[in-house]
Amino acid sequence: MPEGPSPGQNHLLAELPADVMARLMPLELVTMPLGKVLYESGDTLRHVYFPTDSIVSLLYVMESGASAEISVVGNEGLIGVALFMGGESTPSRAIVQSAGHAYRLPGQVIKEEFNRHGALLQLILRYIQALLTQMAQTAVCNRHHTIDQQLCRWLLLSLDRLPGNQLTMTQELIANMLGVRREGVTDAAGKLQKLGIIEYSRGHITVLNRDALEQLSCECYAVVKKETDRLLPYLTQSAHSDVEKVYIDQ
Repeated sequence: MPEGPSPGQNHLLAELPADVMARLMPLELVTMPLGKVLYESGDTLRHVYFPTDSIVSLLYVMESGASAEISVVGNEGLIGVALFMGGESTPSRAIVQSAGHAYRLPGQVIKEEFNRHGALLQLILRYIQALLTQMAQTAVCNRHHTIDQQLCRWLLLSLDRLPGNQLTMTQELIANMLGVRREGVTDAAGKLQKLGIIEYSRGHITVLNRDALEQLSCECYAVVKKETDRLLPYLTQSAHSDVEKVYIDQ
């Protein structure tokens, strides 16, 4: 049977010393259903979330309703960094991109630990720098690179942030993440299938050649991964299997 959720599945929590973890307890395990909005633009943040087997996207939403992803967070980090920056709120929306679980903690508890200026402070500051790098690179990518390249980058970043290389996602939500039309996502996925890099059938995508996917992605993926690995050395990447599956609900 598959292993149930545990705090250690979040790499940031797993890196914290035992005495720090003891002060953060009890962590509340919460279900993260697909499409759940953790907070809207301008909301005062009350909690932080540490994903284990889920992925959360941070989006900017325009007055017209159009949106675009600025970063993706999974088991490498946390949601709610505005609590540590002194602003208590953010103009972005946080929405569950891939269903799963996360551990939730009241903001006041983690702020008290953060203000001890100990292990948590150093770890979160490095994580925030990695997150800022991803945000900056995503902005460049959305402006200068093709939908095909953006999809490759998005798939790779998502797979890196899941424990088991499986993702449940609607095509419409992918399009919202990339800020493009759904037809553009379908077309880009079809091109990857023709190249033999993925198999796409009945809403399921199977990545057959990750190396080729990385080659077709723009340099943005490599920039983000290199900086994340440098800042967060605890993210020792497990060996990828020859075949990785991403499930997309139609």
